[in-house]
Amino acid sequence: MNAPLPTASGTAARQAEIVAALSPLLPAHALLWRIEDTVPYECDGLTAYRQKPLLVALPETEAQVAAVLKACHALQVPVVARGAGTGLSGGAMPHALGVTLSLAKFNKILRIDPLARTASVQCGVRNLALSEAAAPMGLYYAPDPSSQIACTLGGNVAENSGGVHCLKYGLTLHNVLRVRGFTMEGEAIEFGGEALDVPGLDLLSVMVGSEGMLAVITEVLVRLVPKPLIARCIMASFDDVRRAGDAVAAIIAAGIIPAGLEMMDKPMTAAVEDFVHAGYDLTAEAILLCESDGTPEEVEEEIARMQAVLAGSGATRMEVSADEAQRLKFWSGRKNAFPASGRISPDYMCMDSTIPRKRVADILLAIQEMEKKYQLRCANVFHAGDGNLHPLILFDASDADQLHRCELFGADILETSVAMGGTVTGEHGVGVEKLNSMCVQFSPEERTQMLALKSAFDPAGLLNPGKVIPTLQRCAEYGRMHVKRGMLAFAEIPRF
Repeated sequence: MNAPLPTASGTAARQAEIVAALSPLLPAHALLWRIEDTVPYECDGLTAYRQKPLLVALPETEAQVAAVLKACHALQVPVVARGAGTGLSGGAMPHALGVTLSLAKFNKILRIDPLARTASVQCGVRNLALSEAAAPMGLYYAPDPSSQIACTLGGNVAENSGGVHCLKYGLTLHNVLRVRGFTMEGEAIEFGGEALDVPGLDLLSVMVGSEGMLAVITEVLVRLVPKPLIARCIMASFDDVRRAGDAVAAIIAAGIIPAGLEMMDKPMTAAVEDFVHAGYDLTAEAILLCESDGTPEEVEEEIARMQAVLAGSGATRMEVSADEAQRLKFWSGRKNAFPASGRISPDYMCMDSTIPRKRVADILLAIQEMEKKYQLRCANVFHAGDGNLHPLILFDASDADQLHRCELFGADILETSVAMGGTVTGEHGVGVEKLNSMCVQFSPEERTQMLALKSAFDPAGLLNPGKVIPTLQRCAEYGRMHVKRGMLAFAEIPRF
């Protein structure tokens, strides 16, 4: 049986107790609890779900982070770590009776080693800021989420973020060498290192993508890569989404690993072109952006090979960037897909599932049918090279019925992706958004093992509770909902 929620007076008393415990540990300006001060922290990039925290702590040193965690653990207070708040799954949504631990002040680049090609940074350093700092040394940080101008490296580690160049250079996981942080008890921990192997269990990959559930990360050592001598991008148009999807599979099948391979459908292309004027073909049903980087000779050869594959796959038009300015212009459209969607709809919900590359066209056509079913528009952008979808469902959050239909639409996309052999998330994490869909992809035994891993790091369950791993009760209720509303039945999913 669930414990009753505290009364307003009980909540106020609890807030006062926590403020009293944390006040000696932080400067006065680093502790916020008045409503007008906590409202900016009530959600991350998933604005459909909001919750104000009891208070917000903004530590400035690792010692303060450890002290805050120890105090919260002693009081059994939930803690939700927060970076820049650009996440899209509700992973940083506050706990109603907890502390939001903002790490925004941990924004220093501690060291760049051009010989080792590494950088040691605090968790609050912006993704793009690191590449800008490394540029004079001929280096950059490869993972480049669309939000790289604002998102932080600590948040990237928490979500295992990717970006348009993830196909060739990998996700955050493949570019992080070491993380340092603190457990819920305030104990310092460190995983990974500069060597190719480290003593003991390799738990670095457990921390990357753990969504703030296992530890609070404060410092990250990342791998830098040399800036290529040249990069060129092909914009290829297709009059049919299936031909575009098949072209993606054909490029990979030809043994080509582009630096970037992205896809946008016609609604997304129209929204983006009206916003940034990237030069996109508005007559195409879908466009592909295919980039090659390296030496001039390598790029020339790879561009020619990709053009041949694209032509053989039915491309109706191809344009190759003539210079760096045009290449950046092509990518500016893709990088601005999310803000462009915000210009044509009061709200949008960006989904994030992954399917086998050969099923790209199938999922796009399925989404078109879902638009009719739920009476909502959807614009699609893909990390096509690794099958990571980002459908943006357009709706009005002030209309409760539209929000409900949007949630059903999103769940349908995620669960259809699983049925096609994919997963419910690629790089945005589970957070609160995909809790129900985790019931579809993972068996009760698998979810029990996930909870056991969390318990090993956080026995009290105080770090980011209620996220990522659904309870058995929640999954049972969701299963009954599936049958009632006639959506994807559990029987259709392997292992259920």
